[in-house]
Amino acid sequence: MPAPAPTRILVAEGAPRGGLAAMCLTQTTAWGVLYYALVAAVPRISEDTGWGPAGVTGAFSAGLLVSAVAGIFVGRILDRTGPRTLMIGGSLIGVLALAIVSVAPNLPVFFAAWLVAGAAQAAVLYQPAFTVISRWYGPARMRPLTVLTLVAGFASTIFAPFTAALTDAFGWRGAFIILAGTLGIITVPLHARFLNRDWAPAAITPPAAERRDAVRTVRRSGEFLGLQALMVLLCLGLYTVTLNVIPLLIEKGADYTTAALGLGLVGAGQVGGRLLFGAIPQAARLPVITGTATGAALLLAVMPGPVPALMAAGMLAGAVRGCQTLLQATVVADRWGTQHLGTLQGLFAAPLTAVTAIAPAAGPALATWLGSYTNMAYATAAATGTAAVIAVVASRRPRRILP
Repeated sequence: MPAPAPTRILVAEGAPRGGLAAMCLTQTTAWGVLYYALVAAVPRISEDTGWGPAGVTGAFSAGLLVSAVAGIFVGRILDRTGPRTLMIGGSLIGVLALAIVSVAPNLPVFFAAWLVAGAAQAAVLYQPAFTVISRWYGPARMRPLTVLTLVAGFASTIFAPFTAALTDAFGWRGAFIILAGTLGIITVPLHARFLNRDWAPAAITPPAAERRDAVRTVRRSGEFLGLQALMVLLCLGLYTVTLNVIPLLIEKGADYTTAALGLGLVGAGQVGGRLLFGAIPQAARLPVITGTATGAALLLAVMPGPVPALMAAGMLAGAVRGCQTLLQATVVADRWGTQHLGTLQGLFAAPLTAVTAIAPAAGPALATWLGSYTNMAYATAAATGTAAVIAVVASRRPRRILP
């Protein structure tokens, strides 16, 4: 019998000294400038221009949808060329987009600028960063991924008040010019200094057609599609209920200030969830996370009060959201290895990014359709409960590392 064909051997690339710290700084800056800054500036932009808050946030959501689609192509480019040129280019596109935002004379131009910003988000936020960390550290990626998401989790804490202070001092247009400069000054040099120009060659490189076939086989497999459906349902349920926790708590008797505190505790819960994620056995992560998400959503739906108990349930939902971020970062590599990871991660994450774009509006829509935010919470529990059923099935299947 002929000898079996050799398979490609892929090992960790080896993180450059200071690389993880650099990625933490660039991710915190990119998330703060390209994501949270607009959230903080919406009231001032609306007051100054007369554009409705729905139109301003609609531009941001449209940008996230562009990011979802662009992420597919970013993943393919990342596998072929390595991260340096891609992420430098993404930073520069982000600088350009924010410069256009700052001078937008009308809402259509503002909208167009955020569509450009969506392309930048795809090239510099978590998805390419997760691939870089996974390639650098290989099987030891869990700890650096946790560190990265913990540090970047403070982006809103840093950049929301920073944006507000800049807006007070220079107006929102001046603020976005300064933010554009901040993005370029911090991220471009660090991407140039620490990111790989290209990936280290494998011991044996299969033909391009073979690589495409391998990716096609995975993305069409029932396991890949099932995991993707699971994560879409989990994201939809978690983001919808947590991003709309303020009206839910008010409906159950909380005043606005207390309800806003409840939203803050959701964010605190995310940090705790990311710290605890590594303690969950890998084989149990899918059922544990989806099951806990379902329980948290049900508690928010079922309990009429007291308000502190509802806030604790919201904090639990936030902790699951923190776990979900790391689950999204690791689940593809855990099952199919880091070979073709950029392409597979881009394909896997595209609908998840789209879901996060529509989740803020999904809550009010469901509440209107179902009659209350309590019923909205029941609907989100149904979504995460369906994810839990899929998780039980998926967790019983063995890992299959790509050749």
